[in-house]
Amino acid sequence: MSDSQLWDDVDDYFTAHLAPDDDALEAALRDSAAAGLPAINVTAAQGKLLQLLAQIQGARHILEIGTLGGYSTIWLGRALPAGGRLVSLEHNPRHAEVATRNIARAGLAELVEVRVGPALESLPELADENPPPFDLVFIDADKASNPHYVEWALKLTGAGSLIIVDNVVRGGRVADADSTEPDVRGTRAAIEMIGSHPRLSGTAVQTVGGKGYDGFALARVLA
Repeated sequence: MSDSQLWDDVDDYFTAHLAPDDDALEAALRDSAAAGLPAINVTAAQGKLLQLLAQIQGARHILEIGTLGGYSTIWLGRALPAGGRLVSLEHNPRHAEVATRNIARAGLAELVEVRVGPALESLPELADENPPPFDLVFIDADKASNPHYVEWALKLTGAGSLIIVDNVVRGGRVADADSTEPDVRGTRAAIEMIGSHPRLSGTAVQTVGGKGYDGFALARVLA
């Protein structure tokens, strides 16, 4: 058995017992695939992790950068209490359209707002609204812009908030200091920013499973 097959088998076992998809989640994946969206959503186990982290945070306000088909949005939205709010930013109008339907089917339309446009344009507009500090920020968009997204996350959060950056391992390419690939350079810049910023305390975790070899970074806002 290959390593990748073993990783998939373990992922399937964990998912079956700890994070099984329900009708709304399955429909979100099905409709995303039917609409031609790329299959780059988080896995079910990762979605459940996001939900648990939001619940541990006691999050009432969540910001997601990168909606895709709304699969991770549903997991995060289900962690919100009544009166909570999730703002999700999506560059692609077609993706946002699919996500909005998926989110509504999951019964989260009252809690979740999908905003369409480049995130680096939507973020300053959001900041101008002076929203309450976001308790959790999930960054899962174009990786070249990761350091900019972390900077904006800091502006939109407060002490004790949690910032999560997805896909930071890049199949191991993140370790290549000589890489000229924009996604690797952006990810390395974000990791180094987290490590050196006086307002952040963070770590990164490597993962294997249904999405291959990757990982995520976690950063707590200190002040």
